[in-house]
Amino acid sequence: MPRFYCPEPLRTGLALSLPPGAARHVQVLRTQPGDVITLFNGEGGEFDATVTRMGRSDVDVEVGMHHPVEREAQRPVHLLAGITANERMDWLVEKATELGVASITPMVAERSVLKLKGERADKKLAHWQGVAVAAAEQCGRNRVPVVHAGVTLNEWVKQAAGGERWVLSLAQGTQPLSQMAGQAPVTVLSGPEGGLSPAEEAAALSAGFKPVTLGPRVLRAETAPLAVLAALSLGA
Repeated sequence: MPRFYCPEPLRTGLALSLPPGAARHVQVLRTQPGDVITLFNGEGGEFDATVTRMGRSDVDVEVGMHHPVEREAQRPVHLLAGITANERMDWLVEKATELGVASITPMVAERSVLKLKGERADKKLAHWQGVAVAAAEQCGRNRVPVVHAGVTLNEWVKQAAGGERWVLSLAQGTQPLSQMAGQAPVTVLSGPEGGLSPAEEAAALSAGFKPVTLGPRVLRAETAPLAVLAALSLGA
């Protein structure tokens, strides 16, 4: 059954017009009155909804039964990921959502190729959040991970909450990911192309990040955090 994100208060028996993004997707699928779709608003569970009217640019539905199903990972994993260039960041956001990431914070690192400021940064953030929404619709998640505004490592440390902290590192003294057991929320820091600078890695260690290794191979900037998510979340 097609699934659509509808960031509106939902309840059984409610009649409403779908927001523009969801309405456009419903129309692309050539849905007809009487067809049943699935709606979720990110607050938990999902709803059946019956299409009652198809307009030229709007779609009306009646909300049906609520299903309290969740498909979240048991361990919340938050990514603090160095911004990568071109479409690699899109790919990271999409696949991280599919793998159950709790949130994503793009990090403006010293070696980040893509530097974002002002209106351009706002547009990129909205775009990445849209990528997360589409991925959640596709993979069956009923909660959409938040893509936070880009920050530097120092800015993140100043505003960070609790939980465990890991930094993906190639330095000596790292611990294998397989030894990092537990169910507490964890923030995973990974660098952009070229990795974290020595100063950034030192700052991370000073801020309580534990150095973690994924093994002897060097993974690309967009691959390494996904490997962590796969290892932690797919068995959950």
